[in-house]
Amino acid sequence: MLGEVNNGKKKVAFPWVNRYNIGVKYFVEHALDAQYILQPPMTRRTLEMGEKNSPDFVCTPFKTTLGSMIDALEAGADTLIMTFGLCKLGYFGELQEQILRDMGYRFDFINMSQYSTGGVKGYFDAFRQVNSRLKPGRMVKAGLASMRMCDCLDDMEDRYYQNCGFEAERGAYRRVWNQFLQSMTLAENKKDIEKGYRRGVEGFGAIALNKPEQPLRVGLVGEYFTVMDAFSNLDLEQKLADMGVEVHRWMNVSHRNLHYDGSNLEVQARDYVKYEMSATATANVWYARKCGEKGYDGLIHVKSASCTPEMDLMPVLANIGADYKMPVLFLTFDSQTSDTGLATRLEAFFDMIQMRKQVLR
Repeated sequence: MLGEVNNGKKKVAFPWVNRYNIGVKYFVEHALDAQYILQPPMTRRTLEMGEKNSPDFVCTPFKTTLGSMIDALEAGADTLIMTFGLCKLGYFGELQEQILRDMGYRFDFINMSQYSTGGVKGYFDAFRQVNSRLKPGRMVKAGLASMRMCDCLDDMEDRYYQNCGFEAERGAYRRVWNQFLQSMTLAENKKDIEKGYRRGVEGFGAIALNKPEQPLRVGLVGEYFTVMDAFSNLDLEQKLADMGVEVHRWMNVSHRNLHYDGSNLEVQARDYVKYEMSATATANVWYARKCGEKGYDGLIHVKSASCTPEMDLMPVLANIGADYKMPVLFLTFDSQTSDTGLATRLEAFFDMIQMRKQVLR
């Protein structure tokens, strides 16, 4: 049995993942009628706390999400929700729960992996632990709105990183982006979501750009969490955009979770991989090939240290780069990765693809 809280509502939190906590917040408040605890964005302290209490050789996303749970508990959460994720290992939730309990925290824990085979009914059973009076219709309605919010977040993020490096007025794209995120945070229904999205698209469209006819285009592939999360990859996409690069990343929640057609991608990647590589590796092969076919100027592979599927993927990406004459940069992130070191490698990669593009012209 889950314990009661003084105000009658559970105080629910979810590990910080890029900007998707806005969508989780909407779902918790509108589907579950619970209070959502939005912990502070991750900082160096978050990573250090997670690292200190994690097994030595576990991957960095495990450490950052554990640290984010600690931040949430310290911010007042009494209920944590965790998914099984897309990791090949798939037991983040069980191990993190035990670590937190060993640290002395008292909380209720809902591990969605225990309900993932039960379809909508399984998820309904899970969320009834937050609100025993949960109504299926309300959950489905709010769930669809949350999914739509994720679509909007991903589309706007794509627009942002593909164009913010070419804005005529510095900071214009950031202002519209922040206004859009605020509108999603304050949305009370699907109508508000659509309205905020339209305003965001219009706002981006009104910004003057100094964009060359053939800008440098770089594709990003890699491990699901690290390639999406700006904290985990040291704001990689913004660094590239600030250099004057049009950044393209397929891997996000909308593509990988909401609209994913794995069997079709496997067929298109079959020239390079005979079997499903698990986690996000096969999708990364498919997208890397697409980047080559579209003539992108470079490809960057992002992974956390100790991520087995992505390590297996590296030789395949090297082959794709060679076949399409597309330079590939491999980046590995852990708690010791420095911002200065990353900047140096990106500058060298940028200089190389820029000179290469000038020669090929």
